[in-house]
Amino acid sequence: MENIKYILPQKSALIQIKVSDINFPLPDLKNITESKAVAIAKWLMHWIDCDTSIKPNTLLPPKPDLAYLLGVSIGTIQNSLRYIEDMGYVESKQCIGTIIRDRTNSEGCIRKLTSKREIAISAIKKYILEKKMSVGQTLPSSRHISACIGCSANTTRLALEYLGTINILEHKFKNSNETGWIVKSVDFATENITNENNTLVKKVQEDLKNYITNKLKVGDRIPAHAQLSKELSVSIKTIHDALKVLIKDGILLARRGRYGTTVVKMPYDKNVSIKKETSIFASAPETAFYYYEKTQNHIKKMIAENYEIGSKLPSIIELSKQLDLSPNTIRKAFHNLAREGYLAFSRGRYGGTFVIDIPETDEQAFKWLAVNPKYAEIYKN
Repeated sequence: MENIKYILPQKSALIQIKVSDINFPLPDLKNITESKAVAIAKWLMHWIDCDTSIKPNTLLPPKPDLAYLLGVSIGTIQNSLRYIEDMGYVESKQCIGTIIRDRTNSEGCIRKLTSKREIAISAIKKYILEKKMSVGQTLPSSRHISACIGCSANTTRLALEYLGTINILEHKFKNSNETGWIVKSVDFATENITNENNTLVKKVQEDLKNYITNKLKVGDRIPAHAQLSKELSVSIKTIHDALKVLIKDGILLARRGRYGTTVVKMPYDKNVSIKKETSIFASAPETAFYYYEKTQNHIKKMIAENYEIGSKLPSIIELSKQLDLSPNTIRKAFHNLAREGYLAFSRGRYGGTFVIDIPETDEQAFKWLAVNPKYAEIYKN
């Protein structure tokens, strides 16, 4: 894994600033020589620097509230926040908000996906190098560049403005528009430039592969999602999505119950074959399908023996207690039977689940082995 210390902030532990708490002169957006987004960004940085009541690791007001306060669109506020994030004042995290950074402490940062703007920044740098542009040369319009790098015009414009803030580009006019960008420096020539859309899930996949390689072996069980979430400083949902890819790639095998998710192949070892004793179990999705099929057949028999067309079935909670199954299992079985035309749902005071057709009970039950058929014969005796 990367030698970077990541943090995973919890929204419940963060204090959010309200717009009513802002006792700072608002920016004059009528007499400006730059875009509103840049003017607001500079005002936000000045406010954060000068207001002693603002503490690090607090949340900025919501974007709609800031937009209403300043009389601009939410998109303009979004562009301003991107600007000050580039300058190191804040960090944004989906589902949490925009967090004011502690710039006196450089340890720790938030893990997040590569933004479209960051991809555009790398692509523009690559464009300048490939075209062998020199200092003082004028770039084509932002629309032309956006077509060349495969990004939207707005994303390209934001990337150009950022490159202007770090002195790689400059604009010939006071108000930046889609033309007039000049190359000011090509000192980034030695940087590792890539325009790959490396999402957070892809990054975590690589981290999990390294984790498995360094700490586990074939047959070992993967730690719980919550533990991996804490160790890799990402959400449990991100861990779940990354593990699904590794399961699909044949590195992991997910099994229901106490068996959990186990390693069946080392990530970077192409010569290791999956052992029979680790592949005898069916995958979790297949096992779940069998489980729901079994529940559906039981409910079909119950309907045929005890109910008539128009009858109302017990509630999901009541059936889950009778059959000793989870409410979710009953709910999925109900929905499958509804798709097959046996049940219908009605909402309201007199609503519920009603029988609209009687299933055949002499159907042969779904035949399914809980183990891989190739190895079932080994355990027959």
